[in-house]
Amino acid sequence: MPTVLRIGSYRFFFFSNEWGEPPHIHIQEGKKLAKFWLNPIVIASSSNFRAHELNELEKLVTLNKELFEKEWNEYFNR
Repeated sequence: MPTVLRIGSYRFFFFSNEWGEPPHIHIQEGKKLAKFWLNPIVIASSSNFRAHELNELEKLVTLNKELFEKEWNEYFNR
């Protein structure tokens, strides 16, 4: 599970066995989890995050989209 970025208590990562899926990023804070597709940026799933937290996460994903796509493409050799 390569960690791509940490912002405060949020960890942004992807699983190493997800090469068959479109680029996306997982976000964890304690027992809370979310997954965002990167193109376009859309929430794919979430567990235990509140709506206002998901809005904040979407902003963070948008701000760091280029980094997430770069790391995804480098890791999966796309």
